[in-house]
Amino acid sequence: MDEFPVIDLGPYLSRSESDGLGEEEFLRLCGEVSRTLRETGALLVRDPRCSAEDNDRFIDMMEKYFEMPTEFKKRQERPNLHYQVGVTPEGIEVPRSLVDEDILEKLKTLPEDSQPTIPSGPDPKWRYMWRVGPRPSKTRFEELNAEPVIPEGFPEWTATMDSWGYKMISAIEAVSEMAAIGFGLPKDAFTSLMKQGPHLLAPTGSDLKRHGEEGTVFAGYHYDLNFLTIHGRSRFPGLNIWLRNGQKVPVKVPPGCLLIQAGKQIEWLTGGDCLAGMHEVVVTKRTLEAIKVASENNRSLWRVSSTLFGHIASDAVLKPLGDFAKSPTAAKYPPIYAGEYVERELAVINLKGSNGNA
Repeated sequence: MDEFPVIDLGPYLSRSESDGLGEEEFLRLCGEVSRTLRETGALLVRDPRCSAEDNDRFIDMMEKYFEMPTEFKKRQERPNLHYQVGVTPEGIEVPRSLVDEDILEKLKTLPEDSQPTIPSGPDPKWRYMWRVGPRPSKTRFEELNAEPVIPEGFPEWTATMDSWGYKMISAIEAVSEMAAIGFGLPKDAFTSLMKQGPHLLAPTGSDLKRHGEEGTVFAGYHYDLNFLTIHGRSRFPGLNIWLRNGQKVPVKVPPGCLLIQAGKQIEWLTGGDCLAGMHEVVVTKRTLEAIKVASENNRSLWRVSSTLFGHIASDAVLKPLGDFAKSPTAAKYPPIYAGEYVERELAVINLKGSNGNA
């Protein structure tokens, strides 16, 4: 992803100051954000509020957690809450590429060199779900707004999770405002719908000691069901994304930068103008090189992703906004509560069974 520009959010954030952006440059920058999301489903940004040190502190703690014995981690498992808080063990999440007929059809249209690696079963990765930000006092979707789970023996847990989570949500909000302006919508068109959303800091942990062979699929080809997803830089490469034209691109996140990906909710709100980005996480030659270096330096061989899912509020209605309501594809996106949409999606990927058990 070397050819992707990095968008510096600093000038946008300081625009109210005297040395801020001029109107023309401001609109150009917002247009670049919306255009890049539309064409690629992804965006690299630098946010002065999110430092590389913040990301490292978070990853250090998550490496320590994922290295704990399985029986310890299973104490933080909440299948009755659809795994939307606490830990999801490996072997639970089923990649959409195994169960979604539309995706299986789509794969037939991709050129050979852009085919994903098809997994043989559920993802061999762990995930921890930690809610970030206030939740509504009244909601139709209680289980999507459950209380957090804190593992014993990690006194720094809440402060570290909240600090990194709030910083990444701030970056998503800035990008959401810029994208809205670029799409010709009011500045708060997206952020007003995100208020009290079920945002989740959802780092994954993949054990490269056990699953470190080239071609191992940690996250099968899929899209994200939320609004925008944001990641800090991982210590082990392996993320591939697909551009709108079907081209598969390995992601290289520069130090100190964040990767943002379009999820299904922004696709809904733009009537399909901005499509949810497809992606996968696979052990590649570059992953193997990073494993070798980490081993030589006696570092952790757990691949942690510092992922946060930014959501539209559960009780808000998803429907194409502004002029997107007039687009020819708008009919494919009928009004639906965001929470209802999320529950439908979770059922497909095995995180919500008919009785609440996976």
